[in-house]
Order: sequence, then structure tokens, then C-alpha cells
Amino acid sequence: MSDLNISQLPEEYRELQNVVREFANEVIDPVSAQHDKDHTFPYEVVSQMGEMGLFGLPFPEQYGGMDGDYLLFGIALEEIARVDQSVAITLEAGVGLGAMPIYHFGTEEQKQKYLPDLTSGTKLAGFGLTEADAGSDAGATRTTAVEEGDEWVMNGSKQFITNSGTDITSLVTFTAVTGQREDGKKEISAIIVPSDTPGFTVEPAYDKVGWNASDTHPLTLANARVPKENLLGERGRGYANFLHILTEGRVAIAALATGAAQGCVDESVKYANERVSMGRKISEYQAISFKVARMEARVHAARLAWMDAAAKMIAGEDFRKEAYIAKLIASEAAMDNARDATQIHGGYGFMNEYRVARHYRDSKILEIGEGTSEVQLMLIARELGL
Repeated sequence: MSDLNISQLPEEYRELQNVVREFANEVIDPVSAQHDKDHTFPYEVVSQMGEMGLFGLPFPEQYGGMDGDYLLFGIALEEIARVDQSVAITLEAGVGLGAMPIYHFGTEEQKQKYLPDLTSGTKLAGFGLTEADAGSDAGATRTTAVEEGDEWVMNGSKQFITNSGTDITSLVTFTAVTGQREDGKKEISAIIVPSDTPGFTVEPAYDKVGWNASDTHPLTLANARVPKENLLGERGRGYANFLHILTEGRVAIAALATGAAQGCVDESVKYANERVSMGRKISEYQAISFKVARMEARVHAARLAWMDAAAKMIAGEDFRKEAYIAKLIASEAAMDNARDATQIHGGYGFMNEYRVARHYRDSKILEIGEGTSEVQLMLIARELGL
């Protein structure tokens, strides 16, 4: 797969693209504006995505998956994000942050217990890493898990956790300090906490600038007890394992961002060919046509970047640098295209009923979540030996 010709995708990839595009246009788009306005989670859409197998795309059939790969997953995210980033991030986080940690690091018993519900989309899971003072800085993690008999007793809080408070959320995997390493640094492990655990509280949802139909909450653990077998992966490897998950997630976020950038191009081409000003379609003005051309160039570069990273991942090659580059390029393309699309639409671009207005509000978080642009630059420089 590392030599994949991305301009000549195999038929099954094209088929999925067409199916998801039709679903996005006919099912997601008609309800997007209302869910965004009401800040409501689109349960009916998520249920249908589950029935389509989208939550199981990159997982083996033995765990209820579709036996696909991250390229298929990225294509699906692109098509959905064209029309609704909230729905796209629900799928991305449900797969990449919710199910993937269990698939990569879980015991066979944990995989059999949790994955079938997650890959079917009937349940969602969250990824509890970020704290008020800890995200990229693992040493600042304050959430603790103390052994008492056959249990972990957990205390602490997390913030900005996606898919953590829906009616179908079944668990959140938390990073927590479980001791001290020989070098004196914190030993950080990952532990699965079911949503119905006493002492686990989902705090009120955030009032966000965008992604209004995506579920995002702060979480609190107060003497929450879970069995010791809920340890996910090797003790002390929690943060390192989550870094791997984040690297994969950056490829998926890049695909999502590419879709958002593409959606801005689509809407701008349509509007420019319809809107008449001073007796001419505004597409006939070079200022507009050049702006749209530059938007299309950004999309093309972003798509090349995320697909290259995905191809390396699938081939088992080191894809870290490519993932960082893809996340940087695609997230900036989404934000730049959203700004330009809003300008092209003029006053209409400032109205929330228009897709470009939602993209304008939604896209900024793409430059922040799962590693800021500054973090991506730092990581790229590090890969270069700087």
C-alpha cells in the first residue's frame, strides 16, 4: 500500500466514497443546521452510520468490523466532513479515540467484551487524556489511580472529552498516575472506566464556538473504583500508547479537515456561478475565481498528504512525520478555505444556515485538537533532527 496511486483508487474505495457521499447529502445535510442550532447530538444519524458499518471500517471482522483500512476510514471522514464536521468528529473519535486503544492494547478478553458494540456504532467510547494543565505535557497529569485490593481507586478530572456524555457512551479510557518510575518521573497508565461506574461524573457540556452537534464534556472521578483487570495495556505505558493513538488520529483528523476544505470549495463554486453582481456572475471576476483556485490547490495538497500518511501506516512503515505534516497542512487548509468561502458568500456567509458559516466556526478547532499546529511543527522539526 505504500506505493498506492491515490489518483487511481481501487473500485471498493470508490464505491464506499459514493455511498458515503450520497448518505452525507441525503441524510446528514438536511438535519445539520437544526442540530447545530439546537446543540443536539444526532442520534438518528449515528445509528444509521452504525448500520452502514462506518464505525467498524478499520477493524477485523472477528470484532464486528468491516476488515477495511485507514484509507477507507479517511475517505468516509472526508465525505461526511464536507457537509457536517460535528458528525465527522463523532465518527473519528468513536473509532480513533474510543475503539482503537482497546484494539491496539487491550487483552483478548477486553476486545471481545467492548469492541463489538463500539464497531457496530451502538455504543461510543471516549479518550480521557487532556486535563486543565496536562495534554501534550504528560508530566503534569494529576489524575491518579491507586491500588486497593483487586481494584483501582481513581480520582481526578479531564476536559474536552469527545463522545463522553451521550446516551450511548459505554466507557472512557483514562490516563492516570499509577506510581513513580525509577527515574523519579510519574508512571502513567491507561485504565478503562465504564460510564456507569459510581464516582464517575459527566459534567455539563461545553458551550462551544463550533462542532455544536458533537458531544464534549469535562469529566470527574471521585473515588471511582474499577477492577484491576481494567488496566489497558502494560502498566506505565499509558501515555506512550496514547501517543501512538494520537499519531494515527492525526491522519484521520487530516482527512476530516480535507473534507471540510473540499466542502468550502464546493459551496463556493456553486455560489459563484449563481450569484450575479453588476450584471455578471461573480465567478467571472478574477478576484473570485483566483480565490477559489487557491482553495482547490489547498485541498489537493491536503488530500495528497493524508493519503500518503495513511498508505505508510497501512504498509507498516514509520508514518509519524507524514502524519504530523498531514495534520498541519489539512487543518490550515480547512481554516483558510472556510475564511475565503465566507468572504466569497458575503453577507450570506455570515448566516448560520449556510454550510460555509458552520465551516468557519467549526474549522478553527482543527488547528488545536489532537495537537496544535505549533505542536505539529515541533514534531516535524524533531523528526528532522532539529
